[in-house]
Amino acid sequence: MLTFLKVLWRNLLQGPSTDPFPFGETHTPKRLRGKVRVDSKACAGCSMCINVCAGGAIRQVEREDGSGKDFYVWHNTCTFCGLCERFCPTGAIKLSNDWSTAHLNSEKFTFREHEFITYDKCEKCSTRMPRVPLAMLKKIYGEPTEDIMKLYRLCPECRRQRAARQLGA
Repeated sequence: MLTFLKVLWRNLLQGPSTDPFPFGETHTPKRLRGKVRVDSKACAGCSMCINVCAGGAIRQVEREDGSGKDFYVWHNTCTFCGLCERFCPTGAIKLSNDWSTAHLNSEKFTFREHEFITYDKCEKCSTRMPRVPLAMLKKIYGEPTEDIMKLYRLCPECRRQRAARQLGA
């Protein structure tokens, strides 16, 4: 009986031990996997994230004018597994520690992350083409030289023609 009174007295002096959420801030662990964030400048639009997404929450839609792709992540179907972040070759996808996914049922079709991935223009023929981010070139070549950088500013057809000229064809 005396032990019970000691615990009761200590808890009364200590005060509440729960967070005041939703009326105040709450503790979020650093390694929590929350909403997906996409860096459109670092994204190559390779669609690897779509292939590994367990929930089918990621979608990329190419625009009709050829200017780039719309990148969508549906928070309703995302399982926060982190596979998209793990397999993204350029590190463009990061899981934040933003875990607030409460929303009205009427917002379920608009509750998403949206980014626009722009295509670059070929320096020679101005054809629109998917951009190869510097992070991807560094993975492929280490530190890319200026010649490699120039090569990746050309569309695949112009690259083929340039390579054929260099080989004397």
